[in-house]
Amino acid sequence: MTANETPLTGPPPAEVVLRDAPLVRVIAQVQFPLVASVEKRDFMAPFQEAVRAEYPVLRPEQNRSIVFGQQGMTDTRENTLWRFHDAGGAWRVTLAPDFLALETSLYTSRDDFLDRLKRVLDALVAYVNPKMIDRLGVRYIDRVTGDNLRDLTQLVRPEISGILSTSLASYAYHAISEAVFVLPDNAGQLTARWGLVPARGTVDPAAVDAIDEPSWLLDIDAFQAETRELDVDATVQLARGFAERIYSVFRWVVTDTFLRRYGGQP
Repeated sequence: MTANETPLTGPPPAEVVLRDAPLVRVIAQVQFPLVASVEKRDFMAPFQEAVRAEYPVLRPEQNRSIVFGQQGMTDTRENTLWRFHDAGGAWRVTLAPDFLALETSLYTSRDDFLDRLKRVLDALVAYVNPKMIDRLGVRYIDRVTGDNLRDLTQLVRPEISGILSTSLASYAYHAISEAVFVLPDNAGQLTARWGLVPARGTVDPAAVDAIDEPSWLLDIDAFQAETRELDVDATVQLARGFAERIYSVFRWVVTDTFLRRYGGQP
């Protein structure tokens, strides 16, 4: 992709398979109006049966959230997150009273991820039936470490390496940038975050594990916050469009050297 091309319009570039891809997390989340019955085991049980063949391990978690009103914090609310894992722990489905999420640390392909998303959405419609959705988001997170981190200026565009391409790089401890873009044709928004994170540091503990060495993160989140009827096929198609747009931005950020370094053939 040339300097004058924008990754926010046009078809996505052809995918380059990376044998050693630095992709550490992929997440899709559908938010919907509160379905309080999800808290009840008896209500949730048929959903569990629908997904149990792929996600046989159920580990409930209690989540506490803060409720804000005109006078500031007014209350705290606890709800149950039903966490369904595959046997290896690389895939997880989370069902809450107001959202469903699919995430993985072992991403293999866009088609596989979206097929899995369709299956869990089919189960959501069949057994929770929220009718409407308020938000759909898709998020891809890459992490560069080790020798590749030292060679970062060769792996990403100079506009992205920023301060790390200057004489201040050896002194940098934490350097995160963020840009929010409005997608054409009212298709939603895209948030891109990138930069250096210190050892045992993270920008989002829920999605990015802290590790024992510095790393460089590229975190791209495409989303649409619009209340609409929950149509599974249309939702999956919108998620596909977000995944393609995220890949376009990824390819704009990285160089051919990056692709080769991680086992690709550009």
